[in-house]
Amino acid sequence: MIDLEAVMSLRAVATQGSVVAAATSLGYTPSAVSQQVKRLERETGVALLERAGRGVILTEAGTRLVVASTPILADLERLRADLQLAGGPDDRVVGEIRLAAFSTVVRGLVIPVLGDLAERHPQLALPLRESEPWETIALVASGQRDLGIVHRWGGVALAMPDDLVSTPLFTDVADVILPRDHPLAHRTELHPEELAGERWVATFEATICRQWLRRLFDGVPNAPRVVHESMEFQNHLELARAGLAVALVPRLGRGELGPDMVAIPTAGPASTRDVLAVHRRSQGDSPALRAALDTFVDHARDM
Repeated sequence: MIDLEAVMSLRAVATQGSVVAAATSLGYTPSAVSQQVKRLERETGVALLERAGRGVILTEAGTRLVVASTPILADLERLRADLQLAGGPDDRVVGEIRLAAFSTVVRGLVIPVLGDLAERHPQLALPLRESEPWETIALVASGQRDLGIVHRWGGVALAMPDDLVSTPLFTDVADVILPRDHPLAHRTELHPEELAGERWVATFEATICRQWLRRLFDGVPNAPRVVHESMEFQNHLELARAGLAVALVPRLGRGELGPDMVAIPTAGPASTRDVLAVHRRSQGDSPALRAALDTFVDHARDM
């Protein structure tokens, strides 16, 4: 019998382009993905991957297996939805929806939603994994997560596979955070040119937030000058409070700044991001998925 988990690993190699990228999206080690594919090759009796330079590509048989498995995995998703529908008497929602979300939305939206769902649907489990939007897309597309909350800054691409459905939740805004005694702290709006000489704290280079910060300074030479890097926006705030850097911090999950700092919006639309929920199209009829998604939409109306 063909191992469906190994098929999902092969699909991840196909969609991610390499064993290493597939392992990252699935939360496995590259060795584990390679072993699953080798086991699948033993079960089927054919080669499914072949070397191409320093990487691998699917053989014709591997491609046929991935294509043929897609409706089977979709049928399993629908069966799971049917079981969830049948498993809860008196319209109770039961089952598990595996969730992935970025850090600020965990604080600003996910935790209240999880509390609400725990009270309304105590038999519905929502295990959470924190991940960057690109990783979340890959996790949901590969079947490792069922529902993802992602953000998309204007001008920064976020590729969405055809089998994923996105639901807009709300629009978030980021402000420049300055100490109250900073020379620009009295302004009601800031332009990138005015901030070109500042020392910045930012997230790591590979993150969407860092790319978005760079886009904010398009056309401004030698900016932004990032001198500190941290993945925690709370650290950005504390560096700004100490006068060691300025920061661009979203309002979502930010909390109160206190009397010694100010938040000033930037000019133009670049300081906004759209927050979306994503799920696989094959899960559209899942009562558990619908309950979770509807609760996110309800809470997002108050954002």
